[in-house]
Amino acid sequence: MTEFSIEARQLRKRFASQSRDTLSGLSFSLPHGRCLALLGPSGCGKTTLLRLLMGLEQPSAGELLIDPALAAQMAYVFQEPRLVPWRTAFENVLLPLELQRKGTNAARTRAVELLQQLGLGERLDHFPRELSGGMQMRTALARALITAPKLLLLDEPFAALDERTRFRLQDLLLELKRTLSLQFVFVTHSIAEAVYLGDDVLLLDGNGKMASLQAIDLPERAQRTKLSAAFNAIAANFSQQFAAIEHSA
Repeated sequence: MTEFSIEARQLRKRFASQSRDTLSGLSFSLPHGRCLALLGPSGCGKTTLLRLLMGLEQPSAGELLIDPALAAQMAYVFQEPRLVPWRTAFENVLLPLELQRKGTNAARTRAVELLQQLGLGERLDHFPRELSGGMQMRTALARALITAPKLLLLDEPFAALDERTRFRLQDLLLELKRTLSLQFVFVTHSIAEAVYLGDDVLLLDGNGKMASLQAIDLPERAQRTKLSAAFNAIAANFSQQFAAIEHSA
């Protein structure tokens, strides 16, 4: 086991079609067991960093180190559910293991258990078109969890959902963190969501550089926490940082 679960050292990424870096000189470390929220304006490199973590992109310079135990068991949840339309919720969840030729009876049982845990026990045989947006996203989350990841990467998965569903899935993610000892990196545009979900919040500026990395010290994580003075003080501080970033753009 390495000292940190994730460590970036002067990480830089520039795409061939661009005249400037998407990420520039990014250095940070994430301790084991802590979850990271990535926050920043549009185009600041949040999704690029997530794709670098998953190995979907390669750095232009610098290093991005991931504990091998985590790197071997990662899963990615996109902004859209990306469910296969001709497969049922159950079949969509089972798909990753079928592709790995691991679609055993135990895997099928686990798929049912996950869907039940995510409140979809009565929707196993429903196709994506028969599911609401929140149900589709929960199905996508179950599909990621079926591989038993130790590190879950999420790219604004709740952005298109109504507020009530979004809050419910935020709490579900925190519950999965507790019950499965799951570590996650979560991309969001919402300051409140970043503060609520992250043990640490990494704020990127408009040039793909680190504006700040802050540990979030809250006594509890429940929706009522968002009404507390401590929560709102942290959120207000990030709002001020955001305003400074936008002013300098």
